[in-house]
Amino acid sequence: MRFFFTLLLAAACASSSAWAAPYGNYDARRILSVSDTPTGKRHGIDLQYLDSMLADIASHARNYPPVFDSDADRQRATRDIATLAGMLGLLTQDAGAHPEILLRAATVNSYGHNLHINGAAEKANALFQRLLAAAPDHPRSNHAYGVFLAGVARSAESLPYLEKALAAGIADAGYALGLVHLGLGDQARALQYLESYKARAPADPQVAALIEAIRSGKVTVRRESK
Repeated sequence: MRFFFTLLLAAACASSSAWAAPYGNYDARRILSVSDTPTGKRHGIDLQYLDSMLADIASHARNYPPVFDSDADRQRATRDIATLAGMLGLLTQDAGAHPEILLRAATVNSYGHNLHINGAAEKANALFQRLLAAAPDHPRSNHAYGVFLAGVARSAESLPYLEKALAAGIADAGYALGLVHLGLGDQARALQYLESYKARAPADPQVAALIEAIRSGKVTVRRESK
């Protein structure tokens, strides 16, 4: 089960009905290179190409439900995520895997969960836990894990991670905290976080619309099954 928020506003309905930007064409295999060394195979990774893929995937599948321009785009993104998860899985087998690789692997699997890839949520959760055990104060990791927990209906558990990320300077964590408190039924706390986020990101039109919708009673929270 997942929380999602329905804004009963004409503007919100109009924007939600618009098509998403097309998902790009990628060769996910490009992120990984394998070379033979005297001590065995060595894996290399093209982080720039990986991050460009992740940014595109995030624009469609960071939140639930995912939004794609077409079913073909959705299927291609799902295949790319599955390929990326497998390749990053090779790089995270080592107990000493770098936190930045663990973060990307966990993120890929969290997007896979939103696209209904079996087992992706469990893999994401395990990777986030490994990551935070190794780097408990890593701001982006706390933010990403908090968002993931909220997305899998573990909202109360998400709060300390999001609060730690916000304290470390991740402004987007304030928006996430607002949504989580809204889902938990605490509109006062939700507005507190959202107003603070608005002050940090005054150009974000969504937060202003959300604040107005909460104040006018035009926001409902309901559960949706996958």
